[in-house]
Amino acid sequence: MHDNIQASVTAIGKMGSEAGFAVDASDDPAVFTTANLKQYQALVFSNTNNEAFANQAQRDAFKSYMESGGGFVGIHSASGSERDWPYFWSVAGGKFQRHPAFQKFTVRVKDATHASTKHLPASFEWDDECYFLEYLNPDLHPLLVTDTAKLKDPDRAKYPRDLVGDGMPLAWTLRIGPGPGRAFYTALGHTKESYANPILYKHILGGILWAMERDSK
Repeated sequence: MHDNIQASVTAIGKMGSEAGFAVDASDDPAVFTTANLKQYQALVFSNTNNEAFANQAQRDAFKSYMESGGGFVGIHSASGSERDWPYFWSVAGGKFQRHPAFQKFTVRVKDATHASTKHLPASFEWDDECYFLEYLNPDLHPLLVTDTAKLKDPDRAKYPRDLVGDGMPLAWTLRIGPGPGRAFYTALGHTKESYANPILYKHILGGILWAMERDSK
C-alpha cells in the first residue's frame, strides 16, 4: 500500500473545508451501490491499486454512476486499478504499464486554462514516478505532459514514444458516456509530502471542482 494514501485523504479533506464541499473517505468497496453513489458529485480514487471492486454489481454501479453524469478523479496509482476491466481504463484514461526510477523531470502545461492548471507556470520541475500507460483513451484532453526522451530510463525502448511524441500525457480530462460524466486523472503524487505542495494541492483541487461541475469549462 502506498504510504501517500493518508496524506492525500487528509489533503482532500482540507480542500473540502476550504472550498465548501463535504468529503467522505472509505476503503470499503461495499459503498459502490447505485443508491449510495447518487449522493456524490465526484468519486476520488486516490492512489488505489489493483482490484477496487469486490464484485460485478459494484462495477455496474460505478459504470451507471459515470454514464449518468457522475464525476471521477484518479490520482497517481489509480491507473493501476481494475487492470482486467477495460471500462475502468477508459474512465481513468489509461492502464498503468510501468514507471522508470523515481526522479526529477520537467512537466509542461498543455492547457493552461483548466481549473487544475491555471495556477501553474508553463513548465516546472517535479520529483515523482513518471507513469507509462499501455492504454491511452484516444478521447482524452491532455492538461500536463512530459518528454519521455529526457527521462533517465534504461528501458525507454519498451514504451512506444511514437504514440505520444515529446508530449506524453501526465494529467487529462475525459467526458464519459451520455451523461456525460466528467473524469480527471493526474499521474503526479507518489510522495506523501507532495500533497502539501501548492503545485499538486491546487492541481488536485481544480480537478475535483471540475469533476463536480463547480468549474464550467
